[in-house]
Amino acid sequence: MAFDTAISGINAASADLNVISNNIANASTVGYKTSRAEFADVFATSLLGAGGNAIGKGVSLSAVTQEFGQGNISFTDNALDLAISGGGFFQLSVDGALQYTRAGNFKVDREGFVVSNAGSRVQGFQVNAVGDVTGQLGDIQIDTSLLDPNPTGLVDLTSNLDSREVQPTVPFGGPYDAFALPPTSPDPSSFNATTSTTVYDGLGNPHVLSLYFVKTATPNQWEVHSLVDGVTTSGPDTLTFQSNGQFDPLTLPVEVNITGWQPLNAAGAGTGADPQDITVSLSDTTQFGTPFAVSSVIQDGFAAGQLRGLEIDSTGIAFARFTNGESRALAQIALANFNNPNGLQPIGDTNWVETFASGPSNVGAPGTSGLGVIQSAALEESNVEITAQLVDLIIAQRNFQANAQVIQAEDAVTQTVINLR
Repeated sequence: MAFDTAISGINAASADLNVISNNIANASTVGYKTSRAEFADVFATSLLGAGGNAIGKGVSLSAVTQEFGQGNISFTDNALDLAISGGGFFQLSVDGALQYTRAGNFKVDREGFVVSNAGSRVQGFQVNAVGDVTGQLGDIQIDTSLLDPNPTGLVDLTSNLDSREVQPTVPFGGPYDAFALPPTSPDPSSFNATTSTTVYDGLGNPHVLSLYFVKTATPNQWEVHSLVDGVTTSGPDTLTFQSNGQFDPLTLPVEVNITGWQPLNAAGAGTGADPQDITVSLSDTTQFGTPFAVSSVIQDGFAAGQLRGLEIDSTGIAFARFTNGESRALAQIALANFNNPNGLQPIGDTNWVETFASGPSNVGAPGTSGLGVIQSAALEESNVEITAQLVDLIIAQRNFQANAQVIQAEDAVTQTVINLR
């Protein structure tokens, strides 16, 4: 009977309308992917197959597939809003069960874990103690505690000493002590050049390391004296240059070694930090006929730091920035891909789970193995095309009405048969 065929058509059109209405409803849903209803015709068959003149029995809904095309990327002011440009899914953990999403509107929960709006924890590759990314997957947690201070152990100085300088008429003297009564300090007439930099003790307290350079009576020879917080710590150390204004390679490295330095506070008492050794590297110092200049001072110490901000680069590495100027890698966002993304099972909250049809996940770092790259402070919009959906809506409505018209026609035929006398 044509009634059954037309009813299958109405059911198919209703399913198509449901899919289209769901697409339209999610046109503004971050990370949503357009769904499409797919249909197949129905034939009555026997064990020997369908007859050559068999008439179809209508239509059935064969599948609802999703189109995983790239959505537009919109930019935000939140560093934890992440968009994938290219293939792949974010991996989420819900009490150990894995889910996958393209919606990157993440945040930090009260325990410091990076989570989705539903509270699922974002997965990433962990880092070791020195900040190197490992292959271990786990929850990404933002540590908001203070970054421990690091005492200065090395100072690397690049400078030029003016070869035209002459020996000062006043001896440098010393040792000096800024906390003595009365305090003592170098006479400006006793040295040719000086420079200072900040160094740190084991508690993160800053101190001023000063180097004083004194030209000697011997050609191409200098003395260097070191003071920390105005207290002599070492010296004099001798610097001997070749006639080309550089050190003899056989004498490298050229260093000033400060040993057993006891950090003092502003009152001249110990800060409580342990004594420490500091090596001042002067291997890149030159003696040319140009004024004294310091082109670089690098030291490896820093004070304690409070978390100030978070940045995530295109490879998914999350960097924490601290108030002491340091930055640390916390983790690397992991992405997963599938041989058959259409085999994923949608479970709501714009998430999918792995199925037998999708195959197992292939997890890697962003930008590798065909995976997309990460755009921080951005979100991937829904890939629903409203105009196309409205056109499809008209077509589905027409199909529904046409099948309803078939039922009306069949009803009229049936009534004609019933009224036969």
